[in-house]
Formats: sequence, structure tokens, C-alpha cells
Amino acid sequence: MAPSMVQGLLHSPMRVAFTSSSSGRRFVAPQCSASHRKHEHIIVPVERETLISRREALGLSIATATTIALGARPSQAIQGLTAGRIPGLSKEADEDGFYTYTRPEGKSGGHGVGWSEIPQYRFKVPQGWAEIPVSIADLGGTEIDLRYQSKEQGDVAVVVAPVLRFMDVGFNAKVSLREIGPPQRVIEGFAPELFGRPLDEGDVVATEVANREDGGLYYLWELKQHRLVAATATKNRIFILTASASARQWKKYADELRVVQRSFRVQQEA
Repeated sequence: MAPSMVQGLLHSPMRVAFTSSSSGRRFVAPQCSASHRKHEHIIVPVERETLISRREALGLSIATATTIALGARPSQAIQGLTAGRIPGLSKEADEDGFYTYTRPEGKSGGHGVGWSEIPQYRFKVPQGWAEIPVSIADLGGTEIDLRYQSKEQGDVAVVVAPVLRFMDVGFNAKVSLREIGPPQRVIEGFAPELFGRPLDEGDVVATEVANREDGGLYYLWELKQHRLVAATATKNRIFILTASASARQWKKYADELRVVQRSFRVQQEA
């Protein structure tokens, strides 16, 4: 549409004439000014009598053109095949009553442009827990990948973060947890992100270094205020699971939360 016609449509709202296909009647718009007289009769076949303004007609034209332009481009995810939450919980519990959450293949996340596919991780989930939406306003920000919660027992979150905050490595580098640093360095580096503040002296109650059956190295911590953390690394990412509870929840469900922490596994990439 020529710019002169667009300007004329915006500044000269008027009723448009239609011909009803059912009755054959013709509805003619009132005459406009001389400058637009050559456009005074616009005939549009419709199934019923409809009145629209020039501004509305212009808006529809722009919206249609925008839809066509956007629709011509294929949709592409940053990483993964499906955005949002995908159920990953096992259908049946084990002999101890725990379910297993496994990160679905193809699940995408809000981890920024350039992220490759995230390796699968898994952990045990007590009965009655449910996955809840994550938000960039949560502790962990855009690096939080998953949250599980039980109002009765506590809260679990998984953070997936680049190792670049600790060391300068290439995009496809393979970095072990030991290369990143000792347990104290790792937990201090992530404490503000996980707990909203730096660690104070004496916050770490217990630390464990474990070599799992999958060949991965894991750090595990117990901290004051009823918090448990497990971490490992593969390629150029750190995976951290944190479980937290209130004093009342901890008193009754500390053992269940320790099972969640100790069950955390990440697929180790060759």
C-alpha cells in the first residue's frame, strides 16, 4: 500500500460500503472529501452486513502481513526439541517408595544462546512431590533448570551452570570437578546463587567427596539451616542439586531429603 494511501486511511475514518451476497443489496458509504472521492465506493462481498473503519481495515492489513512474514520462518529452539516442562517422573516407585526423575531427552531450557544439548540427570523423588514452574526470579536465575516441591517435606532445585565462572575453557572443553577446585571453592562460588547470600564461617556442617559407579566425581555438603547440596561436572558445565527444608520439615523428613541428595547422578560424557 502506497504511503499516501496509508496516511489518507489513518486521517479519514469512514464507513465502508458492502454488498450482501445473500440479498444482493448494496450499501454505499457516505461521500468523502474530494481528495478521496475516487475511493468512495469499496465493494466487499460478505455473508452479513458489517461496518468497519478505515483504521481497522489498515490494522488488519498490517497484522496479516506480519503473520505471513513471521510464519515464513521455521521455529528454532535454542537447545532441545521441546520448550517448557516435560514429565520425567517414573510411573512406579521403587521398593523404598521413591520415584525417579530423569531429565527428558530434548527438553529445552532458558540457558542462553549457544547452549548445546544438556546431558540427562536423575535423582529420587519422594511420593507426593510435584514439579513446579521455574522463574528467572528464583534463586539460581536463568541457570535453574528444574524445581520439585512438597509443601509437607521441602524443596529441591537443579542448577546447570557453565564452568566459565571458575576457569577459562573452550566451548567443547571437558572439565572435571577436581579441575574446577576443591569443595569449599565450589560451594562458596555458588552460595549467593543458591541461598541468596555468601556463606558465613561455619555454615558448612559436613563435606563429602564421592566417586560414583558412573565414573563421575561428586561433592556433597550439608549446611546450616537445613540445606543439602550435591554437585558434579561434565564437559563444560556444573550440575548442582540443592534440597532445603524448614525446621519442622527437617525434623520429620531429613532422611528422605538425604536420599534425594545422594541419589543425584549426571550422565558423564566421554
